Amino acid sequence: MGVTERVRFDEKGLVPVVAQDAEDGAVLMVAYADREAVERTLATGEAHYYSRSRGELWRKGQTSGNTQRVVEVRVDCDGDTLLYLVEPRGPACHTGERTCFFATLAGEGVGVSAGRGEDGVGLGAMLERLAGTIAARRRERPEGSYTASLMERGTGYVAQKVGEEAVEVVVAALRGERLAEEAADLVYHLLVLLEERGVGTGEVARVLRDRHR
Repeated sequence: MGVTERVRFDEKGLVPVVAQDAEDGAVLMVAYADREAVERTLATGEAHYYSRSRGELWRKGQTSGNTQRVVEVRVDCDGDTLLYLVEPRGPACHTGERTCFFATLAGEGVGVSAGRGEDGVGLGAMLERLAGTIAARRRERPEGSYTASLMERGTGYVAQKVGEEAVEVVVAALRGERLAEEAADLVYHLLVLLEERGVGTGEVARVLRDRHR
């Protein structure tokens, strides 16, 4: 029996696939795959899906560069859903977000998790969103972009800006005013510095996780 024989494809020959970050468990996206996409994923270790809108097989990141290295493929108990455990290289969402699940719905029985803003976006998700935008600015270098102008001046200048913003945070803390705003400026410039030096937020997260343990 072939490996894909365990998978129950629907009447159109497709199966839903959930892509999950193998490192931290974040759900990145949901797509569909046909038998060929699953077989190519298993053979190459790169995530392949089937586009229902275009009617064709596609490799994640073939145009954007945001590929997904698949470390494991799991099938659910009914055989009708797959789980790709992946190592993402860039954001999963076409909007530039790390994950497609960045919006929150709230109702009387379900609220917004603690630590999130009024729009339902927590600090972690916001950092990933901002990091994705900064990475895009580095690639595209759009005219008039402050982020692009920072990177054009080099690592030394960006590092200097991080130092200046850190001082502003200290001053704001001592004065008891505008601490959130100054902290946001510091975080932004720090993310630019990380991007400039090729250090991903995932790498920083791993260090924090290991220290937390």
